[in-house]
Amino acid sequence: MLYRHKIISAQLVFLPHFFSYLPSFKLVFYKRVTMKNLQFLLCTMLVLSIVPMTQGQRKKKTIAPSSIDTALYQGLEWRQVGPFRGGRSAAVTGIPGKPNLFYFGAAGGGVWRTKDAGNTWENISDGFFGGSIGAVAVSEWDNNVIYVGGGEKTVRGNVSSGHGMWKSVDAGKTWQRAGLDKTRHIPRLRIHPKNPDIVYAAVLGDLFKSTSDRGVYKSIDGGKSWRRVLFANEDAGAVDLIMDPNNPRILYASTWRIRRTPYSLESGGPGSALWKSTDAGETWTDISGNEGLPGGLWGISGVTVSPVNSNRLWAIIENKDGGVYRSDDGGKSWTLINKERKLRQRAWYYTRIYADSQDEDRVYVLNVRYHRSKDGGKTYETYNAPHGDHHDLWIDPSDNQRMVIGDDGGAQVSFDGGENWSTYHNQPTAQFYRVTTDNSFPYKIYGAQQDNSTVRIAHRTDGAFITERDWEPTAGGESAHLAVSPNDNEVVYGGSYDGFLTRVNHETKEVRAVNVWPDNPMGHGAEDFKYRFQWNFPIFFSPHDPNRLYTASNHLHVSTDQGQSWKLISPDLTRNDQSKLGSSGGPITKDNTSVEYYCTIFAAVESQHEEGVIWAGSDDGLLHVTKDGGDNWSNVTPSMMPEWSMINSVEIDPFNKGGLYVAATRYKLGDYTPYLYKTKDYGVTWQEITTGIPSEHFTRALRADPNKEGLLYAGTEAGMYASFNDGSSWQPLQMNLPLVPITDLAVKNDNLIAATQGRSFWIIDDLTVLQQMNNDLAAKTTHLFKPMKTYRMGGGNGKASKVAGTNHPGGVLVHFFVKDTAAVDTIKVSFLTEDDELIRTFSSTPNKEKKEGKLSFETGLNTLNWDMRYPGATTFDGMILWWATTDGPKAVPGTYKVVLSTNGEEQEQTFEIVKDPRTTASQGDLEVQLDFLLSVRDKLSETNDAIITIRKVREQINGVMSKTDDAQIKELGNAILDDTKVIEEALYQTKNESRQDPLNFPIR
Repeated sequence: MLYRHKIISAQLVFLPHFFSYLPSFKLVFYKRVTMKNLQFLLCTMLVLSIVPMTQGQRKKKTIAPSSIDTALYQGLEWRQVGPFRGGRSAAVTGIPGKPNLFYFGAAGGGVWRTKDAGNTWENISDGFFGGSIGAVAVSEWDNNVIYVGGGEKTVRGNVSSGHGMWKSVDAGKTWQRAGLDKTRHIPRLRIHPKNPDIVYAAVLGDLFKSTSDRGVYKSIDGGKSWRRVLFANEDAGAVDLIMDPNNPRILYASTWRIRRTPYSLESGGPGSALWKSTDAGETWTDISGNEGLPGGLWGISGVTVSPVNSNRLWAIIENKDGGVYRSDDGGKSWTLINKERKLRQRAWYYTRIYADSQDEDRVYVLNVRYHRSKDGGKTYETYNAPHGDHHDLWIDPSDNQRMVIGDDGGAQVSFDGGENWSTYHNQPTAQFYRVTTDNSFPYKIYGAQQDNSTVRIAHRTDGAFITERDWEPTAGGESAHLAVSPNDNEVVYGGSYDGFLTRVNHETKEVRAVNVWPDNPMGHGAEDFKYRFQWNFPIFFSPHDPNRLYTASNHLHVSTDQGQSWKLISPDLTRNDQSKLGSSGGPITKDNTSVEYYCTIFAAVESQHEEGVIWAGSDDGLLHVTKDGGDNWSNVTPSMMPEWSMINSVEIDPFNKGGLYVAATRYKLGDYTPYLYKTKDYGVTWQEITTGIPSEHFTRALRADPNKEGLLYAGTEAGMYASFNDGSSWQPLQMNLPLVPITDLAVKNDNLIAATQGRSFWIIDDLTVLQQMNNDLAAKTTHLFKPMKTYRMGGGNGKASKVAGTNHPGGVLVHFFVKDTAAVDTIKVSFLTEDDELIRTFSSTPNKEKKEGKLSFETGLNTLNWDMRYPGATTFDGMILWWATTDGPKAVPGTYKVVLSTNGEEQEQTFEIVKDPRTTASQGDLEVQLDFLLSVRDKLSETNDAIITIRKVREQINGVMSKTDDAQIKELGNAILDDTKVIEEALYQTKNESRQDPLNFPIR
């Protein structure tokens, strides 16, 4: 609880809140204020000041302006930057008889489909659902019927739950909810081979707490209703589910006790078992105790049955005597046939086994690599798909050479039994932990991709798209925070698990380890080490000293010599609970990678307002601040924040030097509530600010707009939100952004960048629209927003690609609001110089003679992208050019005007075009170039107008000659035709009819 306890400075504490108490003392103020009254008032306020304030009292202190009509900004769009490099997938499937058609579910990224055997992929769940996908199943009887279960089986440290069951009856064009909304993780689905309304779901359930929503569920009405037909206990859910391909009444399932906390991962315990049903799932028998299977404690297990021989089963089991077991009598008795560690290492993450569809002696086991046996499972050859860490496999029942595999790089397709695979560099499903930027031009976006390398990627390019040549790995590993040197954009610091910290100089290609402490804690519990570095530990530079680099373990460390040496500047700023610092994993298999290292600093920042004011938030729910660079620290944890909350991000208030915003989560404790807080007085008082965010959209990041006070952005597990009133209320900022977990946010140059857990990086290119918002605009028939500054640079088209990131449109973005299209007739947008010289006009009813461009508009916010060009030269039909264009020249840097004309009324805004900082041309050079290019354009138009006139004259002459027999007229007409042909052919090569004809017929 928060107490004001220093009476000697009481007036400094409570006077800032004086007016918040006025309702309690209105009778005093109605009377004459005597000294006695004033003494009574101050004493009473002092008493109140040492009484803990309730959350409701805190909220009353903020006067919340009205929220903004979402129609004013819904036309804004997010742009997917990329990279197109796949993230984790644990759900793949194909369809017999359709060789090029496959599906996969991404961990965090929704459902994807390829129609060209993995050359390109498209998302088919956007607009309906998204998030983490645990299972995808297509009916063999009716391929239009697809079931999807949310929530991945790969329950690593950044695991995301799903959104229940979804169903499509039109091959993925549209989707409907299909129940099991509270199940969170559905790792397997099986559909009856001749009745798509009969479907089974293996439900793993909540990973973080006990629940009855686990087990195997059955629906006989296509997902309208479900019955739980197998239940182990409230801590063990179903993880694998197999239907005998030869007899749909026979099913096998495995259940698994799995529990995650912020500081541990437990795989195994009561309820972990193997089951069989012979009556279509109505009743189940625990066959874990059958002859030959291991005794003692079980963990995760996987099971499969041979389509060639239903009596042959394989199971892979996590156990002290674990390995691959085989049964040749339908599960009555078993034999341990292989116990190699390569098949069962890190069991919780893998443990999947698959029978070949046509060879009863061939079986596959998935792990870091995938393993294939040709002798019934006794021995294995080891293979690797393009990525590794394999989680799911589908083998075509009619062609065992055709398969699709799911791994930590997405999905890949093979047509030769795994000898060759399609690429995963065409799937924008990367999972990023954090996002930061540099100061290069165009600036780059930095992040660490789970299961892959770190990335730095251009936010826009001079090309058409953002391709692989526009990004590269950088410092650190898959779990990194990253920090770019303020002195040199080519020097990057990045973390990795186990406290590993590297410095990369991209110019010299030097890589150097700059760890705070040299221990390698891999395999050890957190209690063994001098400093506890979390998997995702903070790294950041001081905004006041470009040579001051910070990083955090359970302490805060600082370096002023590029990581060569480190100074300790804090005590342990965590709860340091020794009961939560043990070895993770177990009770069968340990798993220590520092993901579960606990009681660490998880978010930290130095104030840009005051040097030495540093805030540090821990993953066990403490917030500290120092005002003297670390000499002294104060615990300012919000009293209303539940204990053991993970403080995921801290953000300095750009407009208040004592202000801080905090985003916290407790989802790893089974609490999915959003927790956002703000302070204006260095943490003396706090206010919770979550109104408008749904109850289970837990929050990971909160950022403040540096140019508009009170404009905030929040990233949650299920989407984006904005607040226009400093957090008093929130509203969706989703627009076209897929439903995906948002892990971090960054604001740069009036751009908003989102790091997602399953859909790579996304960006809003123009936040000035949101900065200009007020509710008065909603009452206007139309409104023209002031455009942001625009760089005069090449590249960009704003078009989406299936294999590359979407580039910036490349021009001046002009936004205008239309309340109702029925209330306006013609809309025009005109661009003028500062001196009112007309450059270009776009109209909903364009005048071709005036070379007006076409303008489309609709109700709500509209965006026009002017490419900064003057109108082009006149052209004619069939014109063939070689390495040339008739486009007009670009406007030079300077101040311009844009005018919106509707219903006889005009609105005007000014804007700037800014020189590309990379160019060596002066302003004078560019102005001379513009004048020259305009003269060239005009001369070309004159020439082409002449050709157009000649062709019209020739057409008319031919028309007259076709209607007369007069020899003199024909002679004169032919002479004119000959003369005009000579002129036309002198101006233009008329023999050119295709694009490369100029190689044969010289240009003129």
